[in-house]
Amino acid sequence: MYGAAGFYRGGGEGPAGHFRTSVHASPLFARAVARLLCRVDAALGRPPVLDFVDMAAGRGELTGGVLAALPADVAARTRAYAVEVAGRPEGLDPRVRWRAEPPGGLTGLLFANEWLDNVPVDVAEVDDAGVARRVLVRGDGAQRLGEPVTGAAAAWLERWWPLPGEEGLRAEIGLPRDEAWTSAVGALDAGLAVAADYAHTAAARPPFGTLTGFRAGRETPPVPDGSCDITAHVALDACAAAHATRCTPECAPPDALMRPQREALHALGVTGARPPLALARTDPAAYVRALASASQAAELTAPGGLGDFLWLLQPVGAVDAAALLVDVADDEEQ
Repeated sequence: MYGAAGFYRGGGEGPAGHFRTSVHASPLFARAVARLLCRVDAALGRPPVLDFVDMAAGRGELTGGVLAALPADVAARTRAYAVEVAGRPEGLDPRVRWRAEPPGGLTGLLFANEWLDNVPVDVAEVDDAGVARRVLVRGDGAQRLGEPVTGAAAAWLERWWPLPGEEGLRAEIGLPRDEAWTSAVGALDAGLAVAADYAHTAAARPPFGTLTGFRAGRETPPVPDGSCDITAHVALDACAAAHATRCTPECAPPDALMRPQREALHALGVTGARPPLALARTDPAAYVRALASASQAAELTAPGGLGDFLWLLQPVGAVDAAALLVDVADDEEQ
């Protein structure tokens, strides 16, 4: 996926040409992230430079949308980074700094929308003797069982995704995601890191894993030849704990928070409420616009769809993640 001619380095539309993320579903998503950035800004005391980092930026759609939605005084202080392995697309807002890795020493918001699910992981499967073995895959997608899982990977499975000895049960070993998330959060000196993704927690791990592929808007077998997106849901609770364990006792991390996307977006003003019918009589054009916005909001927060994404909010420094997800009306009072 990440090779010179791989899925994410290829030209054209990028990920938007193959699957629909919250960013592509509606500009309401970027506006909600901009509102969250404003709340982080306020929590940090409105620093002279406010950083916004878009991890796995695709073609920069979220970064550009956030910049466009910010109030002028906040936008003037914002330093925006789009982090992506592909080259910078033409026509991107010149204020956006295009990077292959996030810089260090940041103060602000790091947002990772559907990034961790594309950080590669090993898959383990239980054999007929009850032993968890690594799944090996050929270039054409054919799979077979390899050596038993040992060492740090086995310890991770025992802690985060225990596999009973039933043949065929699978797990995705999330160590690389834990390490990637810890590294990304480490770029912040102060602020908030958010991961929004297909995810699960220890209370409800999928018994046969979630590995799959996507191409041209359709689910497809996960063939590792660079022609499709290969993805697996994220054990976000393990990611949160991994960052916490890297902190020293003298510098204990603030509490992380996990919320379904629908709850997070509702708190950021994306509700999906239909406009009053009276508006259709007094201002039909405004009613149509409001109805379209409500439809987009409903898609972003829908049960069984994008609304079921999990958001992991990992604060750094003196930032209270729960206080950032207050009712949208509170913003108007500030």
